Amino acid sequence: MAKKKTTEETKHRPADPNVMGLRKEVVEQPITQTLEINFMPYAMSVILSRAIPEIDGFKPSHRKLLYTMYDMGLLTKGRTKSANIVGQTMRLNPHGDAAIYDTMVRLSRGYGALLHPFVDSKGNFGKVYSRDMAWAASRYTEAKLDAICTEFFRDIDQDTVDFVDNYDGSMKEPSLLPTTFPNVLVSANQGIAVGMASNLCGFNLQEVCEATIAFMKDPECDLLSILKAPDFPTGGQLLYNGAQMAEIYRTGRGSFQVRAKWRYVKEEGVIEIYEIPYTATAEAIMDKVTELVKAGKLKEIADMRDETDLSGLKLTIDLKRGTDPEKLMQKLFRSTQLQDSFPCNFNILIAGMPKVMGVREILEEWVAWRSEGVRRRTWFIQKKKKDKLHLLKGLKKILLDIDRAIQIIRDTEQDAEVIPNLMIGFGIDQIQAEYVADIRLRNINKEYILKRVAETEELEKEIADLQDILDHPQRVRTIIAGELKDVMKKYPAPRRTEIIYEYQTAVEEEAEDDTPDYPVHVFLSREGYLKKITPQSLRMASDQKYKEGDGPRQYWECTNKTELLVFTNQQQCYKTRLSDFDDAKASVLGDYLPTKLAMDPGETVVWACITTDYSGHLLFFFENGKAARVELSAYQTQTRRKKLTGAYSDKSPLVTAIHLKEDVELALTSTEGRCMIFHTAVLAPKTTRSTQGVGVMTIKKPDKFRLESVRPLAETAIQDPARYRARSLPVAGALLKPEDRGEEQLSLL
Repeated sequence: MAKKKTTEETKHRPADPNVMGLRKEVVEQPITQTLEINFMPYAMSVILSRAIPEIDGFKPSHRKLLYTMYDMGLLTKGRTKSANIVGQTMRLNPHGDAAIYDTMVRLSRGYGALLHPFVDSKGNFGKVYSRDMAWAASRYTEAKLDAICTEFFRDIDQDTVDFVDNYDGSMKEPSLLPTTFPNVLVSANQGIAVGMASNLCGFNLQEVCEATIAFMKDPECDLLSILKAPDFPTGGQLLYNGAQMAEIYRTGRGSFQVRAKWRYVKEEGVIEIYEIPYTATAEAIMDKVTELVKAGKLKEIADMRDETDLSGLKLTIDLKRGTDPEKLMQKLFRSTQLQDSFPCNFNILIAGMPKVMGVREILEEWVAWRSEGVRRRTWFIQKKKKDKLHLLKGLKKILLDIDRAIQIIRDTEQDAEVIPNLMIGFGIDQIQAEYVADIRLRNINKEYILKRVAETEELEKEIADLQDILDHPQRVRTIIAGELKDVMKKYPAPRRTEIIYEYQTAVEEEAEDDTPDYPVHVFLSREGYLKKITPQSLRMASDQKYKEGDGPRQYWECTNKTELLVFTNQQQCYKTRLSDFDDAKASVLGDYLPTKLAMDPGETVVWACITTDYSGHLLFFFENGKAARVELSAYQTQTRRKKLTGAYSDKSPLVTAIHLKEDVELALTSTEGRCMIFHTAVLAPKTTRSTQGVGVMTIKKPDKFRLESVRPLAETAIQDPARYRARSLPVAGALLKPEDRGEEQLSLL
């Protein structure tokens, strides 16, 4: 019988939350529902309201800042403190003063990130080409709108764009700015959203306007002949590739190369770099050059310093005596950001939907959007004129019998009855009657009447002309073209980035390798020690030294520039060059590869091979009797990658591998004492490095026996190869005869 608990035993027992009514239920929710409820609204907010620009070329943060400055009168007034602008912008932008000021800095003339800056700045706004040059706080700088912003706000009060509530509904802001030119192509813009990004390069304003006019005349025109290539405020040289540029113009994706501008001052023996790629910074370039100098890869440089001043960027390189400046710069272009690529991703919000478009499609969308803006402006002006004409028509009726109108007003006893009596007496509506009633007594004269009648006729002509514009899209495009021509005249700007068409001979030449090339002998031990020995040193002492229990694994005769591929027990391949190893002597152990190549913990060398051109095939043999044939070119990479994962299959331990340059017969032996011979031509090459291969030798008891060795038939002692040749694969093989083993018995003689 269970013992009943006493009061003392239960006195301090924790209360049961179920009993106390504190039970918390965990409700399971499908991951799809979680994403839909929690993640998707966040992702859509970032895409639509923060990171991706729209057809006017602005992100919401840009638009809110510029409209606030316009609302403050900074398009015509003098500069004001940046802190004042930031504070006013917070009425529209809820993301804090730091984010707003950072936006202003990027749009400023002082920072220099745009071909045509929108903010006329005064003070320290940093520089786009500097990573470490911090801009001054907002309380120390001043700003106003630049003159080009006139093209953004000229029509904003004529119903050309929609206005929406700000984040708290206290005021209105424009959903877009009615730009009179394709600012989306002129101003560089970059944004990272959720699951997508945008990266638009800038183009020269004059070229963009000319291309837009040509596109409106002929949508199939050759844009590349007019809009030649992107243009950057930092200048530099664009290495023009016609096929790449055509692909970018067509799809909106791709990349192109931009490199720095430099000059050689022979009298001082220095190179001066005065323009760098838009994506690079002076500090990053100097850090990389310093790293290369310390590594001994830039022995031609004595010193490098940043001499940037008020006149602009200047990086100075002191050269050692006898240095060829042209060859040095080609080397710097290959190894530093002095030559860099600009990736294009023309992702733009069109009617609230992100869309990647080519240049022609962007122009098509902009022309359609701008045409709608011009139509809305025309309709707005026409409505104003129609309203005025309506008033003048009412006035005309009154003026035909002004004495009667005066008599009606005089005979009316109450002020409220004046308007109704005029409406009844002349057959006009209330708006016309109110307009007539407000005319001053001095204007009731013949001259005033004649002017109003003449104005009525002029208004009718203007309204008819405006209606003609609305009825004929071609006239709308003519207006847009006229505005584009005016923009080109007002804001002329020469191209800053030079286009280099003939650069292949200088840049795409085979990179000159200063590494000395000479014959070497390479020894690899079983435990992973590698020695590179010159023939002269090997002649002086040929006996190799190994650790106790270690011995030779592989040996090659090659040159110092040969590449070495090292395969490990973790199915990884490490790539290096023999020139990265110091010349050694036979009396030393050599370099320990796991340490030299920074292998993972527990990783050991199982096999290695050398190559100069990645020709031939690799044959991998596994303990389960399978063999895989892979082209050596599968391990070749465009970049200098030092480590490849998935170098071979991990389904069975690797016995050995063979670098096959031509097909031969191989002899395979197992621990059971069986042997089989086959020709490598029967193995088809695979495209995947980690392929499991095909069965070659059948291992009848894989838990007890395994494949033990693989050697070329010519290197074995087999006297009767026909006994072991396979007619089909896989086969178990035949038991080795004693005379085929190649074992010699000890003799007492």
